[in-house]
Amino acid sequence: MRVRVRPRAADPRLKQRVKQYLASSRCGQYVDIGILASDLQKTYSADYGRRKRNAFRIQVEKVFEIISNEKEHEDLTVLEAEHVAKKARHGEDKNETAGSATDISDDDDDDDYPEDLSTNHMNNSLLMLYKKGNPDSVLATPKTEPVETSSPMQTAPQRSTLSSGSCAVTRISEGGWFIDKTPGGKDFFIDLSEDGEGDEKKLTSEKSTEFSVLESEKKSTKGKRAKRKKEVPDVDGEINSILLKGKVTSKRPELYHPSVKFEDVGGNDETLKEICKMLIHVHHPEVYNHLGVVPPRGFLLHGPPGCGKTLLAQAIAGELELPMLKVAATEMVSGVSGESEQKLRELFEQAVSNAPCVLFLDEIDAITPKREVASKDMERRIVAQLLTCMDDLNSLAATAQVLVIGATNRPDSLDPALRRAGRFDREICLGIPDEAAREKILQTLCRKLKLPESFDFLHLARLTPGYVGADLMALCREAAICTVNRVLIKSGKWQKSFVQAGGNTAEESVGIGTEIQVEEDAKQLHLPSKVELQRLLDLLKKQDPLPEEQLQTLCIEMNDFIVALSSVQPSAKREGFVTIPDVTWADIGALEDVREELTMAILAPVRNPEQFKALGLTTPAGVLLAGPPGCGKTLLAKAVANESGLNFISVKGPELLNMYVGESERAVRQVFQRARNSAPCVIFFDEVDALCPRRSDRESGASVRVVNQLLTEMDGLENRKQVFIMAATNRPDIIDPAILRPGRLDKTLYVGLPPPEDRLAILKTITKDGTRPPLDTDVNLEEIAYSQHCDCYTGADLSALVREASICALRQEMALCDSKSKKGEIRISHKHFEEAFRKVKSSVSKKDQIMYEELRQSLCR
Repeated sequence: MRVRVRPRAADPRLKQRVKQYLASSRCGQYVDIGILASDLQKTYSADYGRRKRNAFRIQVEKVFEIISNEKEHEDLTVLEAEHVAKKARHGEDKNETAGSATDISDDDDDDDYPEDLSTNHMNNSLLMLYKKGNPDSVLATPKTEPVETSSPMQTAPQRSTLSSGSCAVTRISEGGWFIDKTPGGKDFFIDLSEDGEGDEKKLTSEKSTEFSVLESEKKSTKGKRAKRKKEVPDVDGEINSILLKGKVTSKRPELYHPSVKFEDVGGNDETLKEICKMLIHVHHPEVYNHLGVVPPRGFLLHGPPGCGKTLLAQAIAGELELPMLKVAATEMVSGVSGESEQKLRELFEQAVSNAPCVLFLDEIDAITPKREVASKDMERRIVAQLLTCMDDLNSLAATAQVLVIGATNRPDSLDPALRRAGRFDREICLGIPDEAAREKILQTLCRKLKLPESFDFLHLARLTPGYVGADLMALCREAAICTVNRVLIKSGKWQKSFVQAGGNTAEESVGIGTEIQVEEDAKQLHLPSKVELQRLLDLLKKQDPLPEEQLQTLCIEMNDFIVALSSVQPSAKREGFVTIPDVTWADIGALEDVREELTMAILAPVRNPEQFKALGLTTPAGVLLAGPPGCGKTLLAKAVANESGLNFISVKGPELLNMYVGESERAVRQVFQRARNSAPCVIFFDEVDALCPRRSDRESGASVRVVNQLLTEMDGLENRKQVFIMAATNRPDIIDPAILRPGRLDKTLYVGLPPPEDRLAILKTITKDGTRPPLDTDVNLEEIAYSQHCDCYTGADLSALVREASICALRQEMALCDSKSKKGEIRISHKHFEEAFRKVKSSVSKKDQIMYEELRQSLCR
């Protein structure tokens, strides 16, 4: 059953109150409905105070319209009555003065109210709207008829009305001027004042002005319409051209034949062998057809950026002499629903029609995220379409020669369905190259470079741990720049022929003098900046090519590569995760027995992998360095990583812990994953007791989960291969026992307090055999090392001792300088060491010494 709700009738009291408000002095020249409604609610709060403002404003607006219509009707009635009275008065005047019957224009009332004025105000309004809306139509309008008339109102001097469906604004000013504001922006003024001062000429000129404006508006409107009709085909043409351009830009990828071969890919011999075994079906499909086996459809290349994934894909197509379709994954994404899937279908159709060929999808992780975590339906549809297209390749026997290769540096973000058999059958990991691979990459990159015949590639490979192929290419480019800077600019060899040709040298341009002899070797490397800048400008402004005999002197030497190492940062280090320590064995005094153990545990498996494999030693051992603080545990780990040329990941124990559930475990997994990608690599856990404390039955929290994750990564289902683990702690008693079992941190080395002979070696290392800081003749390092003051001193304490002695010497020198004595060379004497002994105390207490001695004895047993 439908219930019809009648609209609420206007409140009669509200109508009366609105009239009173309009008649009061609070109402200005213009009426604002919002202010009117707000004032009424405040004045009559008992009746309207609880009403909603918007609803009450609409009701007031309706009442105001009713009052305005009634007022307009009353004004029209008064106008008609005045008009009838004036017509009667005009007839009487006409009968009385028959001689002046033709002089009608002398009457002012006739000027104000023409004879054929329509008494219907609505008809006049419609007529005006019709004229404005249809300027092409010609209406028979008397020349003496004004466009619109109205009667001046003395009670409301200014009133604004806007008729529905019209853009004309009507306003009556205080002086009785009727103003019609048309859409064209023209104002028409007609004098409606009753003082009778207007004459015939004034009215005639005003009327002619009105009609001239109307005619000009008609012509301009006709011109605009004609112009619009002419412009329509041009706009369509522009739209068509834009659409054509869009079609051109969204064309299919073109086939091309790469010129890269396997010889251009260095350091990946094992990977190339594996790939060649999978590519037999490309040129010999009959082998798999005879066996009745579906050949491999494609493989996924993954690894850190810059390791050569794109280069390897191009080398496969170039070596097999196959056309290649190289597509960036983001080119498949479109803003129109369904167009992305259509692009994928067209891409695979193009690959099938051009078989045999290689289809390479670069950065495939951009369009194939895991569907359960995809934020948009479009991403899920693209993944499903790609899976369908790859499955269709298996169903077509004729398309067995289409090889699909995907490349990504985030394999874990791909949808699992894409990595199953039948789609990307194999996954090839291109990690950070080791020393041997870097040597082969450098040999490949330097084939066309001008190098000395005795260039040592192995030495340069040892200096570049953590560098990938792209970093080594940048290193070669930077070394070439260093050669140009050394030979051409700073040595000035190019200037000799330039002077002989009549040019000015840089020295002449700067004003240093013309008799400065240009050096022929590269020893003069420190030039004034102004001279070097002028030489650069001279070289750039010289248009003639350099002579051949001078180009023969350009040769990239080993020193140029060493200088370039400081300006080329490896990708692993740039990522902020892998570091390359600068500590060598020369920076470590004593600890010979610990160094030998570390060499056998870490350096030997890297340098002699065949011998370890022959003995069945596949899993690398983990080493735990335990001992008092300040004895050089962290320094040993850095030196091992530097001497072996391995990548080095330093993990401070507490930095992996996170307050959010699962984040700490994810951080541990990320550490080991990056270490596997950077293999061979050393992971060093400093202060490991904070990361894996002893578990108990009553504990269940983040620390327990982190310990479990560490145990799984150290000796779980995944093989660590060449990922070596080192850890350091001064509290081995609180570490969980499961971490210390064989296969994990199975070798514990005690780094204890140094004996007197080790203290002497440490002091010689710190002072660089007495050269820095310079020692006086009365200082005997052996006497200091065997002194009772140095008992229980660690390596860090000895370093603090030397530093404090240097401070004492500096303080004494500054005091002499203040007393205006003769300033001499600062040297550290024996009395400075005696003063330093009084300030530097041992960092290991007697109680801790007993505990560490028990720890050493337990490890020895």
